[in-house]
Amino acid sequence: MELTGLIPGMVLGALGLALGGVLKGATGAGAPILAVPLLAMLYDVPLAVVLFTLPNLFSNVWQGWRFREHQVNPALTWGFALAGAAGAGVGSAILVSLPSDLLLLCVAGVVFLYIAFRLARPHWALDLGLATRLAAPAGFAGGVLQGAAGISAPVSVSFLNATRMDRGAFIATISIFFTAMAVVQIPLLAAWGVMTPQRALLSALAVLPLLAGMPLGAYLARHMSKEFFDRVILALLALIALRLVISALA
Repeated sequence: MELTGLIPGMVLGALGLALGGVLKGATGAGAPILAVPLLAMLYDVPLAVVLFTLPNLFSNVWQGWRFREHQVNPALTWGFALAGAAGAGVGSAILVSLPSDLLLLCVAGVVFLYIAFRLARPHWALDLGLATRLAAPAGFAGGVLQGAAGISAPVSVSFLNATRMDRGAFIATISIFFTAMAVVQIPLLAAWGVMTPQRALLSALAVLPLLAGMPLGAYLARHMSKEFFDRVILALLALIALRLVISALA
């Protein structure tokens, strides 16, 4: 009875999704970097990735439509998104073939990599012309991470942050990227038996706490310094990643 077995952790899982929604509402991205590690800690990596697929799809379709007029470079946006979709297919194949403990360590490693990059290069900038040429390889690498571990932020968010886009352009670009990956990932996970009907139902329900957290994130973005918000998120991520390592090695 998979559904019954999931109930004890559903409150914490909903909290993780809501926190991911807060981060997404504030910055336009980053929900998986909070929600997926917490879900992986409660259950396992494949289930965590599956649970986040529909929230990821719906929230990004909504944000992509809302910010559609803010796109600044269609070549960068679509090169990044289509390469990400291809990478998500490769990453999904990795997800179904690696042991759960190894995947836990991979998720923790990705989170630590993201934290290290943010601390080491907080002001790294990338010329928009060069970024357009790098969009496809960056998108593919981010897609592989998203498919295999449910987290593309160490590549995708860092890459787009480095272009110094304004918030609207960033959200428009990253939303199309995440939507393209989800469109590839969901049918593959269903075909390989990772997304079962019960898991699809739970993933659909998981949309609710994520969307509920997004207005709070938008409010905080207007009333809290970006530097303070970033420090809080990085500290929380470090704690989650450490817990994942302990779970994998126990």
